[in-house]
Amino acid sequence: VGLGCMGLSHAFGTPLERAEAAEKIQAAYDMGYTFFDTAECYTGTNPDGTTAYNEEAVGEGIKGFRDKIVLATKCEVKFTGKSMELDSSPAAIRKAIEGSLHRLQTDYIDLYYQHRVDPKVEPEVVAETMAQLKKEGKIRAWGISCVEGDYLRRAHAICPVSAVQNVYSVIDRDTERLFSIFKELGITLVAFTPLAKGFLSGRYAERPTFDHPEDNRSGRFQFSEEGFAYYQQALDLIRSIAEEKSATMAQICLGWMIHKKPWIVPIPGTRSVERMKENLASADVDLTAEDIAKIDEALNKMNLADAAAKRLNTPKIQ
Repeated sequence: VGLGCMGLSHAFGTPLERAEAAEKIQAAYDMGYTFFDTAECYTGTNPDGTTAYNEEAVGEGIKGFRDKIVLATKCEVKFTGKSMELDSSPAAIRKAIEGSLHRLQTDYIDLYYQHRVDPKVEPEVVAETMAQLKKEGKIRAWGISCVEGDYLRRAHAICPVSAVQNVYSVIDRDTERLFSIFKELGITLVAFTPLAKGFLSGRYAERPTFDHPEDNRSGRFQFSEEGFAYYQQALDLIRSIAEEKSATMAQICLGWMIHKKPWIVPIPGTRSVERMKENLASADVDLTAEDIAKIDEALNKMNLADAAAKRLNTPKIQ
């Protein structure tokens, strides 16, 4: 289980002060986390109007143990108001890596992602740029976030892709279409929003509302009136298994994917140290292959794909 650091300063309301965010990262390391995920574009607005950069908080937090962890960040996404711009040109990637290295207070990135596929740039061009960065020692491995099979194969043929970071959870299993490719190419799936923005944690007995203008949970289908009702059957299933296994709902959701394939790594995010402990313990939940199969069979009968399709109209950056 890795730690998705985004929510410390981006998309979940008022950013934590940098020192406090760094303390959360230190606490995560102390309890056993060794994989930390951030991105160039994860920013928020501080109460005084200044910009909070997630990479700066992460860089401050990992200083004392930088060589003992896997650090991941991402490039080529820029926000302009409520829209986003993509630029995967070699020049843009090179500019981005220098900025990330500076903010993270490091001279190399363990895992560097192309954050989104840029339709203006061929995958071979991106892969060749990443290959050059590897040769220069600025990155150790590279990955792609939110990618489809053809693009992935073309990129991998030029410079082997180590990881794909796609949405994956018990209520969003579309990425399973790519599992055969991941296995064939030896690629790790880093699952982001594995708890569907906290929806699968069992925390919300009633449909919540998120009023902060920088909290993007308000635009998610699962938190809409329709979505909240649509997924109750899935929540009931997870809750019953959690009771049977003496675990939390979040632990069942994370344990389900951890035990499903040895190459799946979820990166739930949280600001709560207690939640960090709970999520980290997911790998210890006793879920057998039979348990996983039963969960999948039950989920298949719920036709969750219809709801997944509706989420295509919600914001893409998470």
